[in-house]
Amino acid sequence: MTAPGRIADRSARPAAEPIIRMIGVDKAFGDHVVYRDMYLDVPKGQTTTIIGPSGGGKSVCMKMIIGLLRPDRGRILVDGADVTEMGEEELRALRRRVAYVFQGGALFDSMTVADNVAYGLREHTDLSEEEIDAKVRACLDMVGLSDDLLDEMPSSLSGGMKKRVALARSIAMEPDVILYDEPTTGLDPKNIAVIGDMILKLQSELGVTSLVVTHDMPMAFRVSDHIAMLSDHKFPFVGTPYEMATSEVDLVRDFVHGRIADAP
Repeated sequence: MTAPGRIADRSARPAAEPIIRMIGVDKAFGDHVVYRDMYLDVPKGQTTTIIGPSGGGKSVCMKMIIGLLRPDRGRILVDGADVTEMGEEELRALRRRVAYVFQGGALFDSMTVADNVAYGLREHTDLSEEEIDAKVRACLDMVGLSDDLLDEMPSSLSGGMKKRVALARSIAMEPDVILYDEPTTGLDPKNIAVIGDMILKLQSELGVTSLVVTHDMPMAFRVSDHIAMLSDHKFPFVGTPYEMATSEVDLVRDFVHGRIADAP
């Protein structure tokens, strides 16, 4: 794990009400305990990053937020509505408001870039094809991709481009929240910086709430308003990047300076 580089300065940003609340959550897979009595608030319109050892359950947290996994105990509120009590129709509506950018991008291999970005618009809106085409182009432009890629297939794209196309597909639906699952895994330093730029840009220009799962400490310190550190099945530290970088708590200092190794 790498010690932080540039630290985001969010000191002037006012406190925001949480749009996501996880309250007393337990989750286990057989004998493997992932969360025990876990609490986490995600403030509206800001960027919260979850960090922690690999295999610690960071992605499980995000999948519970959109109902792909259910907690064994506890409540998960999104804008006041309890995800744990939602049926399939309500979950489908939730997933239109809360976009999930999967680690690998999860693009449809048999569809062009244009059709991938347009997929949700065709499935869930009444927009005309002309309106969809305009929106697809605008979303690609938002993530720094050219119209020249519209007819390309995912197999012809680099890893960084695939992740940006997946992000364009997510923002096409104008979500309130974007969940990023390890968005920089497998990317070179240049593309890691590009993805960081995209997270900052979308939060700034669209006002979305972002929840980022990552093991990349420099990335977390750069893009976050708040960082939640996962350890021992819960979040013992939640604070600003500056608060984390200057913490005197041994557990936090050891993590920041790479003295806590990733789990296998």
